[in-house]
Amino acid sequence: MERAYDIVIRNGLVFDGDGGAGREADIAIADGAIAGIGVIAGRGREEIDAKGQIVTPGFVDIHTHYDGQATWDSRMQPSSWHGVTTVVMGNCGVGFAPCRRADHERLIRLMEGVEDIPFPVLAEGLKWNWESYPDYLDALSQRRFDVDIGAQLPHAALRVYVMGERGAEREPATHDDIAAMRRIAREAMDAGALGFSTSRTLNHRTSDGKPTPTLTAAEDELTGIAMGLADAARGVLQVVSDFTDLEGEFAMLRRIVEASRRPLSFSLLQSPLDPAAWRRQLALLEEANRAGLQMKAQVCGRPVGLLFGFELTMNPFSLYPTWQALADRPFAERIAALRDPSVRARLLAEEPNESGWARRVNAWERLILMAATPDYEPVPDQSVAAEAARRGVSPEEVALDHMLADGGRGMLYLPFLNYAEGSLDPAYAMLLHPHTVPGLSDGGAHVGMICDGSFPTSNLTLMTRDRTRGPRIDLGRMIRMQTRDTAEALGLFDRGRIAVGLRADLNVIDYDKLHLHAPQVAYDLPAGGRRLIQRADGYSATILAGAITYRDGEPTGALPGRLLRGAQPAPMAIAAE
Repeated sequence: MERAYDIVIRNGLVFDGDGGAGREADIAIADGAIAGIGVIAGRGREEIDAKGQIVTPGFVDIHTHYDGQATWDSRMQPSSWHGVTTVVMGNCGVGFAPCRRADHERLIRLMEGVEDIPFPVLAEGLKWNWESYPDYLDALSQRRFDVDIGAQLPHAALRVYVMGERGAEREPATHDDIAAMRRIAREAMDAGALGFSTSRTLNHRTSDGKPTPTLTAAEDELTGIAMGLADAARGVLQVVSDFTDLEGEFAMLRRIVEASRRPLSFSLLQSPLDPAAWRRQLALLEEANRAGLQMKAQVCGRPVGLLFGFELTMNPFSLYPTWQALADRPFAERIAALRDPSVRARLLAEEPNESGWARRVNAWERLILMAATPDYEPVPDQSVAAEAARRGVSPEEVALDHMLADGGRGMLYLPFLNYAEGSLDPAYAMLLHPHTVPGLSDGGAHVGMICDGSFPTSNLTLMTRDRTRGPRIDLGRMIRMQTRDTAEALGLFDRGRIAVGLRADLNVIDYDKLHLHAPQVAYDLPAGGRRLIQRADGYSATILAGAITYRDGEPTGALPGRLLRGAQPAPMAIAAE
């Protein structure tokens, strides 16, 4: 009798992560690894019939912010609802280690401001059973998850830990400060950090409105920290920057990579302030790679969009006096008041207290009415302004009526980045560039205004199947981009492909039925905090380390995920290929 396997997936169209077309095959899983591919004669203790479905490697999301959630929750949703089996957190220079007791509140306020995670949620949820970065990893290593988790050393926490108030106030680091940061960076890499991250954007501020501590960190400081990674001979660098001086900033990043010989990635998006800058960034990236430097850009396949609603952080009436008088009331009372004809009339007759802010938010021709099935490449006809013209009413009335729908839970969508020209053609071009990888989902962050943890699903649905306003990407190529390419960008060579000996991190997907639902609000964070979530249909099974973690989008209870301690080599048999 043929020996039994743990799981056999039969008759699926297998995309192995190498970028080619799918082929019909069975997959056998044993002891957490892929044990066979082809025609499998032996039976599995569990069998999955994947006829008519695709089988992919588990998706690897390299840009998340689950640094807090991972300390109190076992499920890294929404990412794990979208076929993601490995997440990397600690991006954009923000996180919670290393940290002294006196700085707990400071780091919470930074995360609250940068990533829109409310103070009460973090204050109640974080256990703070760590101080050093190795302590933090040790605390995470005791927990189990529905995904594997990799962590990066955040610059803001490191700077405050070494420099205290001087670091928070963005004073220049001294020679001794830099030496200390270099030493701690090496310790973090030796303990298992996947890399180091920093932020150089004015968009990142504390909840008190102060710029992130890392905004103006000098080149000697960044180089010193990168040399800590060089000392450890491991770790990647991650940067988000405004690139206001594009050539100068990129030249600095290039010098840091030249000095440290560590790989670096930066966030790349089309900005409405300079819609052509992304092309110049890619040209500089090509030059760096021709010179032998390991530099990549993280990109996304849809707009980074802001969500507005009466249940969310912001709405178009946030600065109107009538709304401000209601804002602290319980949600149901707010909605009931807004349905009162007299309150409605008063609100619609008002002007906002800060007209500049309102002009940016209330761009009625760009605000989209979020439907039950989101459209992430919308046309002007779907805007608040277009609907107002059709109805012969003001845009304010349309916005108010839409947000009052569904019990006051209607949402408006503002495509913010990657949509300066009203098209995803720039995103398409960025995704196909040889020196980019998909990223920037921000899973676990922006819980009241952005819901982009579903990027892996929209990359498949919109960019390979549903797009009508431009070219699509081959399915096999897209699967490779968010499996093998993202995994290898972080040094994770034991996953991201379907090959005998590699980890059994897999998805069985009913591709024809793969479908994103509209974002919604859940109140499941510590202290009853609310967050945006987004579900999808079509994920028949997600498998992590040989255990089925989700069936038809619902958790099975299995939690085989663990903290990743540093880069993961391929098994010897695979490495020898």
